[in-house]
Amino acid sequence: MSAVSLSWFVCLAAMLSAPALSGDGPRRCQEITVPMCRGIGYNLTYMPNIFSHDTQKEAGLEVHQFWPLVEIQCSPDLRLFLCSMYAPICVPDYQKPLPACKSLCRRVRRGCEPLMIQYGFAWPERMSCDGLPEYGDRHRLCMDFNSSSAGAAATGRSASPDRPKSTTPPTRPDVPETGSNCSCGCPAPLVHVTDPTSRLFNVAWTGGRRGCAMPCNGIYFGAEERSFVRFWIALWSSLCLISTSVTVLTFVVDRCRFRYPERAIIFLSACYTLVAVGYIVRLAAGHEMTACERLNKSTSIIRYATTGPAACTSVFLLIYFFGMASCLWWVVLTFTWFLTAGLKWGQEAIAAHAHYFHLIAWVVPAVQTIAALAVSAVDGDTVSGICYVGNEDLANLRGFVLGPLCAYLLFGTCFLVAGFVAMFRVRRDIRRRQLYPSSSVPTGAEKLDRFMVRVGVVSVLYIVPASTVVACLVYEQTYREDWEKSFVCSTRRSSTIRQPGETLSGDGDGTARPDFSVFALKYFASLAVGITSGFWIWTRKTLESWCRCGRRLCRCGKVAGPGSPGAKTEKGFSTATSLKLSVSVPTSFGVHVVEKHRCNPSLSLLPTPLSLAAEDSKLPSMYSRV
Repeated sequence: MSAVSLSWFVCLAAMLSAPALSGDGPRRCQEITVPMCRGIGYNLTYMPNIFSHDTQKEAGLEVHQFWPLVEIQCSPDLRLFLCSMYAPICVPDYQKPLPACKSLCRRVRRGCEPLMIQYGFAWPERMSCDGLPEYGDRHRLCMDFNSSSAGAAATGRSASPDRPKSTTPPTRPDVPETGSNCSCGCPAPLVHVTDPTSRLFNVAWTGGRRGCAMPCNGIYFGAEERSFVRFWIALWSSLCLISTSVTVLTFVVDRCRFRYPERAIIFLSACYTLVAVGYIVRLAAGHEMTACERLNKSTSIIRYATTGPAACTSVFLLIYFFGMASCLWWVVLTFTWFLTAGLKWGQEAIAAHAHYFHLIAWVVPAVQTIAALAVSAVDGDTVSGICYVGNEDLANLRGFVLGPLCAYLLFGTCFLVAGFVAMFRVRRDIRRRQLYPSSSVPTGAEKLDRFMVRVGVVSVLYIVPASTVVACLVYEQTYREDWEKSFVCSTRRSSTIRQPGETLSGDGDGTARPDFSVFALKYFASLAVGITSGFWIWTRKTLESWCRCGRRLCRCGKVAGPGSPGAKTEKGFSTATSLKLSVSVPTSFGVHVVEKHRCNPSLSLLPTPLSLAAEDSKLPSMYSRV
């Protein structure tokens, strides 16, 4: 409201003070071309109008001066009232005027006059409601809102003098009290469900219109965008499946290399493996089979509040359940990192609580999934063709998707930051007490630096895509209602569907449309975490693990030379893979440090027993294994 400038009202008042002239007389009906009045509820008008505009172009230039008031929505009936004067309805073979009803005028005046008075202007006399006919007058017909037609929001109360008129005031059961517009309907390609006994009549809402269902392929993007989405999802889901499968198989061939906190990365990768499988199942089943249901032989709509069929439910379970489980394994990863770095827990102590980690990481997503199915919160996505939560219901999107994702990301980030703060303190103490500052051998501080860099990279590779997904969901839940209302209430509905090469920004007529690139970014970010989750295993040790596995499978170890890494000792154990114990070196406080060449996880930087005091862990001897 504050955006309406005082100068605009000065111009408006000067324009409205002009005398009104009569436009009665013989007329010929012509199709409405004034942008503001297209889709208003009737499509024929005549010129000149009551303001002596000879062409619709002249009338359109003047009526569009009122667009700021329409945008402010001081009254939901303002557009119909303005168009009844600037582009009056024309009924063939009926030469009498059909002005707006007095009740319509009074509603507009009651909503918009306070705003004009706020800027020092009175309601213009040429918009006076006194000379307009009353609704139900048998001698003078008039226009007001008509609720009998689902597709039109405003029409003439009577198309001819012989048509019977009702004296019952009109009602608006499907139109919100505020923020709506008289031209709002359920235009094609939206599907209007008119049967009150149908399940979809109460669950399908588009732009505030009950029983208005989305078509199977949506209303915003064309065949070109849908084809690109199929390719986009196929590309990144395949890469995600390959990357996570390699990570999980590496854990299988060398299990004792991965202990907590590292092991949480393995379970995170396993979750994303199944998320990628979910997207691939959708591609194999097809868009319509997965996300759409048929009303009849020729009409398909997106699924609303569904719990089936098998393809839809399978895709939902794979993507939603394992997607949420991966978020919780991220929290477990950062929490165990905090226990190791901040509270000086040893690996054995953390592993002893592993069953609690599994309980949380699997039970919480299971509860979320069961709750979503219980309240029938699963619906289809018109863009990607998957079954998920919140594609058509913003409340479900906030409660089942956006809220949990934000909470998990926040908890994980807090544990991560706390762990880094503790590690920086340890690093500072190691550098202060370095025993061999001139040695050419990598010191504990240098190894600790490399380790912290790896942890930092892994954290960034998760936090950035996860934050991107959250940002895309926030964008969607913030503007989705505007997109839908802009379509069902637009004066240029036919231009709301994007054509090849057309921009996606809102037009001058107030239409708002989603940005396709945001949806493409969301699908990429949803799978990017799985692709980058294997960063921790992209090392020389992984290659050696696979080489050892290959030699065992091919039985090549028998011909290995005595000095080769695969050579066997007299007792039949490989020299490179045998477990060696070094001589125990007593520290200044009586704790022996044992060196392990095998099963030595890279996260085992702080093997301090729980019984040690915090100040003892700061001694350089405690980091001889780094």
